[in-house]
Formats: sequence, structure tokens, C-alpha cells
Amino acid sequence: MTLTDFADILGLVFIFLGIATIVISAIGLFKLPDLYLRASAVGTSAGLGVASIVFGALLMDFSGLNLIKAIIAIIAQLLTSAVGSMAIARAGYLNNALPAAITHIDELAMTRRSESRS
Repeated sequence: MTLTDFADILGLVFIFLGIATIVISAIGLFKLPDLYLRASAVGTSAGLGVASIVFGALLMDFSGLNLIKAIIAIIAQLLTSAVGSMAIARAGYLNNALPAAITHIDELAMTRRSESRS
């Protein structure tokens, strides 16, 4: 077994891990009870799943230029998926989307401005 064969196998493992992560998040979209849990599940898994797929593709076709592209893509994906899912959840909260009954603590209620000041 050469180093190239080992990198190909490891790349496939990362690609299938990323696909499994995204499929699990898709299941979470249907199974989780409210907007906030769905946004959290999709934001986390989209960042990790796509980053894993990009890393696996890098291992299968490694070069200096592909390394730079993969680093930029992974950093951009991790930043935008986290910020995007938090923005969706915040927009839902500000538009009075009700949380599920299993949510016990509403920490954002303490930061909300009162209705009389605005």
C-alpha cells in the first residue's frame, strides 16, 4: 500500500463522514421541535460536514494550490454556517417564534428591550 492509496482511503472516509453528518442534520430538520434547535443542528452540521468533505477531497487530490483553496473554503464555511444559523435563530426570536416546551431557560429575554422604551 502506497502513501497515495492511504491518502485516497482516508479522503473517502472524510467524505463519507461529511455526507453522514449532513444527512443526520437533514433528519434533524424534520425531527427537532422548533426553529432554534433546527437552526443549531443545521448550522453545526453544515459547517462540519462541508469542511469534512472539502478535507477529504483535498486528501484525494493534494497539491499546494488545492491546500490553499481548501483552507480558505473550510474557514469560510465554518464562519458563515455558524453566523448564518445564529442570525436565523435571532431573527426568529425577534419575530416572536415560540420555542419548544423543552426549552426551560430564555436567556435572550434578559437582553430584550422593553416595549415601552421603543
